[in-house]
Amino acid sequence: MGQSIDCGERHHVLEKAKRIIIKVGSAVLTTDLGLDERVINRLADQIASLHDRGLEILLITSGAVAAGRCVLDAQAVGGCMVHKQAASAVGQSRLMHSYDEAFARYDKVTAQVLLTRDDLRSRERFLNARNTISRLLDWRVVPIINENDTVAVQELKFGDNDALSVMVANLIGADLIINLTSAPGVYDDNPLDNPQAQFLPCIENIADLHVQSLCRGKTGAGTGGMLSKLMAAKRAAKIGVPTLIVSGQEKFALERIFDLEELGTWIAAAPKILSGRKFWLAYHLDPSGTLVVDQGAAQALLTRGKSLLAAGITKVEGNFGMGALVRIVGPNQQTLGVGLSNFKAAELRKIQGQSSAEIEKILGPCPHQEVVHRDNLVLDSSL
Repeated sequence: MGQSIDCGERHHVLEKAKRIIIKVGSAVLTTDLGLDERVINRLADQIASLHDRGLEILLITSGAVAAGRCVLDAQAVGGCMVHKQAASAVGQSRLMHSYDEAFARYDKVTAQVLLTRDDLRSRERFLNARNTISRLLDWRVVPIINENDTVAVQELKFGDNDALSVMVANLIGADLIINLTSAPGVYDDNPLDNPQAQFLPCIENIADLHVQSLCRGKTGAGTGGMLSKLMAAKRAAKIGVPTLIVSGQEKFALERIFDLEELGTWIAAAPKILSGRKFWLAYHLDPSGTLVVDQGAAQALLTRGKSLLAAGITKVEGNFGMGALVRIVGPNQQTLGVGLSNFKAAELRKIQGQSSAEIEKILGPCPHQEVVHRDNLVLDSSL
């Protein structure tokens, strides 16, 4: 299951970590009556204490939509996106006001940062966001980050703040993500369905963990649940960032963690780290089409580190240009990864299934033999 007895890197990371992302979800922050001010005050108390130790803290917070819904007529805030966006517009100011007041008690300055995927997809905006957040950290400000729900459209949404936490970790080079949730950590089965489920204090290799079988259902207040937390931790592990999933309802949890108390589930970083460029390809861009490959090509990609050749392609879906990001799926429709295509979709339909020697006979002189070169290929990108 990927479980380890002690996860030896845990104490080393906690002792050396400088830049920490703390993510807190709606299930921790809100009740049926709205924002739980006691939780926000306790959170500010602990973060201020860690800040005084010299740590750089970035807080990624949910709660704006839930906070807005509680001050609006229930009939005005149904489940559609425009209603959620309007509720977020009402709730975000209340959420930040609560944080500002709570942190001010400890003489800490906070800054609101609202992001969409488009901000991190554009290289210029990515760099601007990184420079701004870096300057705030230099000034010893606590950035409070949320998705900009008010303006985000579906294709520009991160999906949940668990995914956003990994994007920000990649953006600013975090040492650790602490994900505060309503559960004490991760179990080897859903404890709501199976009272015999065993707690996992450490997941040494999350790539070996079958997260879908562990996570059935999600919390009602937020959009994530344990599935999204483990999916995010899987991505974070790939860029060398460990994740600690721990109860946000545990008293003084953050301080106890950095006092090296064994709380929550530690998810170790992967031994092989994905480059920033490949992470960008896998998670910042959306595929423009799909290439279906045969079993031989799938094995060559997965086990032999090969590039994708036209001979292994059985189907081309979509209408994309040269250099577009495409999804690569195997004969059983399982996603193998994503990569940059050296050919247009129309060209690939002409050469699919053909040997490399036949490509120039069909298309004329071509600068590339490979459809997707392994340097522009990211495997297992959907996880």
